[in-house]
Amino acid sequence: MEEDKYAKELEVAVRVVHVACALCGRVQERLLETSNDHVVSKDDDSPVTVAEDFSVQATISWLLSEIFGVQNVSIVAEEDIQTISKDESASLLDNVVNTVNESLAFASKYGLQSPETTLGSTEILEAIARCNSTGGPSGRYWVLDPVDGTLGFVRGDQYAVALALIEDGKVVLGVLGCPNYPIKTELLNYHYQHHQTTPQSSLATLDTGGKGCVLYAKSGSGEAWLQSLIDGEKMLEWPNRARLIRVSSIDDPTLATLCEPVERANSNHSFTAGLAHSVGLRKQPLRVHSMVKYAAIARGDAEIFMKFAKCGYKEKIWDHAAGVVIVEEAGGVVTDAGGRPLDFSKGMYLEGLDRGIIACSGVTLHEKFIGAVYASWDSSNL
Repeated sequence: MEEDKYAKELEVAVRVVHVACALCGRVQERLLETSNDHVVSKDDDSPVTVAEDFSVQATISWLLSEIFGVQNVSIVAEEDIQTISKDESASLLDNVVNTVNESLAFASKYGLQSPETTLGSTEILEAIARCNSTGGPSGRYWVLDPVDGTLGFVRGDQYAVALALIEDGKVVLGVLGCPNYPIKTELLNYHYQHHQTTPQSSLATLDTGGKGCVLYAKSGSGEAWLQSLIDGEKMLEWPNRARLIRVSSIDDPTLATLCEPVERANSNHSFTAGLAHSVGLRKQPLRVHSMVKYAAIARGDAEIFMKFAKCGYKEKIWDHAAGVVIVEEAGGVVTDAGGRPLDFSKGMYLEGLDRGIIACSGVTLHEKFIGAVYASWDSSNL
């Protein structure tokens, strides 16, 4: 039946993202137990964050391969095995091996099979090496961003684990794990204010609605779902207690909230701010790291997300695939700045992108922003 198509893939994807989120949560908690000054000063390529990326990538690759068969799994992912294969990376590899084995030991909690024996460096490297697909217009492949929002991760703020499945160039399902995005939106600011001084375990007990969440959707279903991360001794249920989510119904720009990147790299903030003002946005923006911005729109916490890359930067498919399908199935609209759907069939990059990306909660707002782009683009200095 058509409605059952990709049902197993979606279930497995949700389960493995839960495993990855738990892995990230453990690593982040240990990271935040060290000096906060030290944590904040880390850059995107610190040993901790590189090991984290590889650990998530290896864990998800191994699980998908065990379930669907190595010969049936093709993955486009951010990290390249060359980095971790070098002799000078031996300690990094040891860290990854330990982290992956620790994570997989909890697999049964998420309804998945743990390895019969401890995985060695060879198996871990093989799992990472399988993430060598370059995508394209034909075939089936997974698209993975192991830890999107490194800066948010090291600061104890927002980051995401993003997994999508693409078939013949079309995104057919997406899962977005947001370990620090609380089920109760009103606790979002509370988390930001207290993460520097409050132990993560204490914070979790304060948030009875769940400290983090996983969102997922299957293309064409007209449904997007949200569930809390599980904690303690609880087991992940499937079918589970996830709830349907919908985008905001706000279509008046003066009442709408712009979801704005925290980081300024690769994004033209001044042009975005000018657009927002010209359309009539007046509310304070919601500033979050990473693909959590797509989650915010799908959940109805914000109405607009725009990204206009600086000259020379090419958008990567793993930074958008999972988020786009979730927003669309929740009732939102995502296109390039020319109003065209994003094309995931060109390989690892969103080739042919018209100026930038605009995601909105509805058609009315989206059309206003597309119009504003055309009205102001020629006078901008992009």
